[in-house]
Amino acid sequence: MRGFLSGLFVLVNLQIAAAQGNLPDAANRASIRGVITAQIEAFRRNDAQAAFGLATPNIQGMFGTAENFIAMVETGYPPVWRPRDLQFGALENRDGQLVQKVELIGPDGAPALALYTMERGPDGVWRIDGCALLPSEKLSV
Repeated sequence: MRGFLSGLFVLVNLQIAAAQGNLPDAANRASIRGVITAQIEAFRRNDAQAAFGLATPNIQGMFGTAENFIAMVETGYPPVWRPRDLQFGALENRDGQLVQKVELIGPDGAPALALYTMERGPDGVWRIDGCALLPSEKLSV
């Protein structure tokens, strides 16, 4: 019984630590990855409406139309627009914002690190509220 209680104590403490770090549970982490994957797949299909629909209302307001949004991604974010490969990294809480790291290999073979800022809407659905590209230390293919 003592081993069970010790294990339960550890599990509860891990859950409390995750809650204090404001990191979502496994189901929400999977949803976040699913949203990012769905947007990249929409870019690959040139489906502006689908890609735009996965952005927050804030991002949608900045660009106004799906066409403006997808044109910006195509010209400004080639590794996101047409990645050869991608690998999800850590999900982090950065100053109260959830940031999903994604390692990408761009169409030119150059590695990049995408930092996706995620936001959960009042409807409970995760959406992308921004993406910053940084150099990656991964090797190119």
